[in-house]
Amino acid sequence: MRKTIGYTLLFISWVVVITMLSLFSFPAMDLDPGSFNVPYADKITHFIFYLVFGFVGCMSVRERTMGNLGLVKTTRIVLVLAIIYGILIEILQYTLTTDRMAELGDVFANTLGAFAGIGLIRWVFSKKNPLKWKF
Repeated sequence: MRKTIGYTLLFISWVVVITMLSLFSFPAMDLDPGSFNVPYADKITHFIFYLVFGFVGCMSVRERTMGNLGLVKTTRIVLVLAIIYGILIEILQYTLTTDRMAELGDVFANTLGAFAGIGLIRWVFSKKNPLKWKF
């Protein structure tokens, strides 16, 4: 049986996107929201980034192991990876960038997003749904 790599490529791409958006500046872009101002938009963005990280990360591990690692173990590994990665990105923002700020609130939003992504995976592969974890 041939392994697919769709979720793995998506996961790697998503991590690259998060890294670039977190560490690089885009001074040529005018990000002024004008009169349309969403409270806590930054934290919502962090939450969504890491929700997708958790969900796609689990799907990637499932894809690479053909479901043999197990749902609980996979979700634990991806959750720890997401939290460590989120903290590392904030540390890199603090140490490497001059126009980015490291915030504890961002780490909190990242962590909540990762938990939400893991919760979504557990719901999608619950006994109430037709999808099976193992191939």
